[in-house]
Amino acid sequence: MEHTQTSSKHILRQQIEEGLTQLQRSADGLFLSGLSAGLDLGFGPLVAAAALTLLGGSGSALVEQLLVANAYTIGFVFVILGRTELFTEYTTLAVLPVLDRRAAVTRLGRLWGIVYLANLIGGLVFAAVAVVVGPAFGITEPAAFGAIATPLIAPASVTLFGGALLAGWLMGLVSWLVAAAQETISRVFFVWLITFVIGFTHLPHSIAGNIEVLLGLFGTTTVGLAEYGRFLAVATAGNAIGGTTFVALLKYSHVVRGGDRFGAESESENNG
Repeated sequence: MEHTQTSSKHILRQQIEEGLTQLQRSADGLFLSGLSAGLDLGFGPLVAAAALTLLGGSGSALVEQLLVANAYTIGFVFVILGRTELFTEYTTLAVLPVLDRRAAVTRLGRLWGIVYLANLIGGLVFAAVAVVVGPAFGITEPAAFGAIATPLIAPASVTLFGGALLAGWLMGLVSWLVAAAQETISRVFFVWLITFVIGFTHLPHSIAGNIEVLLGLFGTTTVGLAEYGRFLAVATAGNAIGGTTFVALLKYSHVVRGGDRFGAESESENNG
């Protein structure tokens, strides 16, 4: 039992230190990293659309779901293992130093705003290029873009928000589990496992979903501008609340309450 408790404390300290590092980064560094993440993440939806195009409706629904979900993970592996800034990861990670009273809420708001905007711009650029290049090279059919976007815009706002809560929760777990993993292959597995679940169940991820819905908006008549705006607003709120509440707050609380000396030990390590 003691080993488990110590392991949890170590993960939390590591997460707090990483969060502090990102909170203290320059605005241009954060923006460029977030832009890179938004661009890289687009390869997942693009490969998913290519898989649907190749199947051409000839496969079963299960086969399509499995292929799309596996393709969906590709962009997340690029981003998380590549150490670029993703908004849904920092809805958890950057909150921890604030909870530990080592960073101000204003610094958190600054990081969220810069990374979120950069992620969206990167996704928009990727989607604008993909809807031209994909069909031109025979990689995707426009109908595949609509098929990927439709499950994200179809639910009512309340349902969409509930799904986004779950997606934010899962993305917070990615950060926690990757920090716990000792080897690169283990980190890849955890990223794949959790993002596969998000992709397989069509849970709304505000940044990856931004790209998916933009592909439908730019490449088809299936998605309207109002539907895109509704998706983005609801998914962003749900992801932020899910990651902050179910992972950052609960993980921090259970580790700190599990050991009275957590804060003092953290200070000792930092000063030593």
